[in-house]
Amino acid sequence: METQQCIAQRRSVRRFTDQDISNEQLKVIMEAARIAPSWANTQCWEFIIVRDQAIKEKLAETMPESNPARKATINAPVVIVACGKLGKSGFYKDQAATSKGDNWYLYDVGLATQNISLAAHDLGLGSVILGLFDADAAGKVLNLPDSVKVVTLMPLGVPAKESKAPPRKPLCEFVFKDSYEKAWVTGDEENLCFIEE
Repeated sequence: METQQCIAQRRSVRRFTDQDISNEQLKVIMEAARIAPSWANTQCWEFIIVRDQAIKEKLAETMPESNPARKATINAPVVIVACGKLGKSGFYKDQAATSKGDNWYLYDVGLATQNISLAAHDLGLGSVILGLFDADAAGKVLNLPDSVKVVTLMPLGVPAKESKAPPRKPLCEFVFKDSYEKAWVTGDEENLCFIEE
């Protein structure tokens, strides 16, 4: 699959068939995470592959009952828990190097999870990147040390149905030219916004 096609076709999937995922597929997916870029190549991410049903149910309990991802977490054959090691990303000589402090690990883990999501789609699998859960409670379920934080949960499996793409903003609503006040206009009819200069 071509890169642009993979990016355009990937969807967040919350309903899965009962088909299992092989260790070979997981190896391809985790290799995609391994080669993601990171701050000074610190590779601050760590991943826990959860197949155990009782643990998946405990992870689902860290979410509000209204979160539709609870069922996805319970029913997916695999949940990948993406974690970040503190004190690595965003640091130089053991000191936080930017105003973002120790939060840079969130960005690096985000890059790795995007790679996971795209690699899964390329294999015909579906995933969703979850954020609405109690990360500290999830960390306790998984016996994480204080130096490692859960960033996201990723249910993974064979999609039960094909999803449609939700509407997206035109480029001119979020891409600017030279400063924040001027929208960047491509001339592309689909994304064209009429701005007076």
